[in-house]
Amino acid sequence: MDTQRLILFFIFGFSLLMLWDAWEKEHRPKPAPQAQAQAPSAAAVPTPAGKPVTQATPAPRPLDGSVPGAAAPATKGESIVVRTDLIVAEIDTLGATLKRVELLKHKEAKDSAKKLVLLGAEHHYEAQSGLTGEGGPNHRTLWSALPGVTTLADGQGAVEVRLTAQGKDGLSATKVYRFKRDSYVIDVALEIRNAGAAPIAPYAYFQLTHDGKSSADANAVASTFGAQSFNGYAIYTEEKKFEKVQLTDIDKGKADFVKQSSDGWLAYVQHYFVSAWLPAAKTAREYAVEKRADGIYVARALIAAGTIAPGAGATVDVPLYAGPQEQNRLLAVAPGFDLVVDYGWLTIIAWPLFWLLEKFHVLSGNWGVAIILLTVLIKIVFFPLSAASYKSMAKMKLVTPRMTKIREMYEHDRAKMNQAMMELYKTEKINPLGGCFPILVQIPVFIALYWVLLAAIELRHAPFMLWIQDLSALDPYYVLPVLMTITMVIQTRLNPVPPDPVQAKVMQFMPFIFSVFFFFFPAGLVLYWLVNNILSILQQWQIQRMFDRDKPAHAKR
Repeated sequence: MDTQRLILFFIFGFSLLMLWDAWEKEHRPKPAPQAQAQAPSAAAVPTPAGKPVTQATPAPRPLDGSVPGAAAPATKGESIVVRTDLIVAEIDTLGATLKRVELLKHKEAKDSAKKLVLLGAEHHYEAQSGLTGEGGPNHRTLWSALPGVTTLADGQGAVEVRLTAQGKDGLSATKVYRFKRDSYVIDVALEIRNAGAAPIAPYAYFQLTHDGKSSADANAVASTFGAQSFNGYAIYTEEKKFEKVQLTDIDKGKADFVKQSSDGWLAYVQHYFVSAWLPAAKTAREYAVEKRADGIYVARALIAAGTIAPGAGATVDVPLYAGPQEQNRLLAVAPGFDLVVDYGWLTIIAWPLFWLLEKFHVLSGNWGVAIILLTVLIKIVFFPLSAASYKSMAKMKLVTPRMTKIREMYEHDRAKMNQAMMELYKTEKINPLGGCFPILVQIPVFIALYWVLLAAIELRHAPFMLWIQDLSALDPYYVLPVLMTITMVIQTRLNPVPPDPVQAKVMQFMPFIFSVFFFFFPAGLVLYWLVNNILSILQQWQIQRMFDRDKPAHAKR
């Protein structure tokens, strides 16, 4: 098999792989949701054993005859709006639930005039917490907000919101939200007080709810590029490391993850963004993930508050991260938290690529320039291999007339034709496979960079220059794909013309066929491939010039 056939094979193979992957993700059958007899209702409150206690359970009344907060009939609370330099958060006094988080530094995927809402009513996405069972204040209790400032002022490091609620038998709780400057980490604490006559051993729960539907960013990527980033819960422990909990597995009751641990975190991961409860290390916790009867998914961490004597109190602190998947921030939050960035199956290559890309961005201040510098570096690293390949192709171009004669001479004897070809390769010291090596080497880098550009939020809405205002989106005027097509045509002209007329015709049209894919790739990826092609053309042209000097010597043979 000669070089041209191998090139065609790898190009077609890669193209088919991309098409099949996109088609399979788009059309794979989705399992029908199964009825879950034990799924908790929307009003359920978790217990340490993971079994819900619903409103059907009689609620005990305190000594004053009023209905305790855990079973309060209130259906609507008030919203407390908190403003910092990075977020606008809303806390509902019904449940003291963080029900909305707007990110001021990020825009909506579909409407750049609007700020992105991470937690919110659209996806039933909330961060809930409380004490388990009906006895303690929980996310169905009507809490009372204490007076205080809710806007982070200039020069102020943090702002705090405190809410209180009464449970039964003297049990009470104060929930404290602490929002800090330049941070997406929200400190959440449950201060528990036992004013009863007997010791208690309450459990605190911290949970994330979601309807499981993909975000606008994920839908845009899936429809445009055929890729599908992970959308669902994730649990990290030192024992099992990073575990994805697929929503389809929850539907089927087959979700497999660490149930008990003394470390790690619980998160809901979506394209570009993540929210996560981050219990302190060496704190025993129980993880649970389920689907409620109303179709909403719930994942929680249960933590024992310990035994609290009469007149004493205890505090359970569990910070919440609700923000972008910016790697510098993720690395500083918790061990393994940076793993929420989904780089696909070539993560081992994608991580160093992004690290280099980030370093070049620090130097240049522009992500497009960083991509160009990264391309140059990759080209330098693979220069010896590329040089050997182009030398092989240059030799092939010089002996093309002799190969044509061999084909004509042994047109009806395939065995002798192949034998003569191999003799020619051996005499001229040509490796017929040499021209394929750059393609083989660059395909993994290409795919890894593809996922970096899709998964790295640093490149979301990142401008390059002129008309390119978002390197993670399509070139709006398709200038880069057109230039990419031109460079592929030039490269084809520099390659030896296949002796087989059919192959020669196919190679003429191949740049146009292959470049169609680049019209649907993010501008940053097309920029990488365009610069790579320009450098390859320059390198191949220089090597061809060197071999053209020896052309008379070859022609005499």
